[in-house]
Amino acid sequence: MADTSSNMFGYDKNPSNIIPTKYTLDSKIKFRCHPGVSCFTACCGNIDIILTPFDILRLRRLLNITSDELLLRYTTPTYIEKTDMPGVKILLDEEGRCPFVTDQGCTIYEERPSACRYYPVGMANFHQAGDEGADAEKFFFVVKEPHCKGHEEDKEWTIREWRADQGVDLCDEMNNEWMQLVMRRKSYGFQANLSEQGQKMFFMVSTNLEKFKSFVFESSFLDTYEIDDETLEKIKNDDVELMFFGFTYLAGALFGAKTLKIKKEKIQAKVQEIKASQGDREKEAEKVYEQLVADRDALMQELQSDNKK
Repeated sequence: MADTSSNMFGYDKNPSNIIPTKYTLDSKIKFRCHPGVSCFTACCGNIDIILTPFDILRLRRLLNITSDELLLRYTTPTYIEKTDMPGVKILLDEEGRCPFVTDQGCTIYEERPSACRYYPVGMANFHQAGDEGADAEKFFFVVKEPHCKGHEEDKEWTIREWRADQGVDLCDEMNNEWMQLVMRRKSYGFQANLSEQGQKMFFMVSTNLEKFKSFVFESSFLDTYEIDDETLEKIKNDDVELMFFGFTYLAGALFGAKTLKIKKEKIQAKVQEIKASQGDREKEAEKVYEQLVADRDALMQELQSDNKK
């Protein structure tokens, strides 16, 4: 399997805009974006900015609104590229621009989405087919679009310095497990479909931590899974812990990973349910068989009676 984060994070999909060079963390680039460049905020329009769970968490904290309000006012539904995994992207205004951008710049800059932080440096992850679980080959690439004048600036950075300045390392840390879920889904291709229930669960965990918390604490969830008290305390009071717990749950629910342990009594109850169901089917089968035997005997008697005539 091979996957790159370029399109996932809303970069230009035109390959001609990607410099055909593999960069390392120590490679140097010249780039700077500031209000003085003629193209300032030009990259904030006509783009698809998919929001990661961490992006949504940061934005709703900054804006002091609920996930429901954030999703309703500032996003539109989408599917994560090359998958049937539902997500959301920034809802652009009537002019095709990000609703958070002004002539003076970005109004949410301190908590801007991951896609905005990566630009113009993307990171590619490659897995060889059949090597799931192995470390991916990672390298970096640079997007150079014709309208962007930031590449003409004299400011020189290493890729490592650029990423640190933009806060990308934190995004990578927070997005990694979620991205692993997406990459795993991509590896299956379109020959397998995510169930409707699986899609709903993925969407809830990815976009609405408040609803996921309610699902955990107000449904039969805790009657089903063994969750230790320390973990319960963390996910009850810390949204980041809750987010990571959600990724753990999805890995098991969607892909069968042995992440959360089901309570023994639940397993036993399910076994009894299956046995009872099997017993009912066996009884039904016996009745059908007995009826078939009776019908056969009746037919034989009719044949014998006809032969005597």
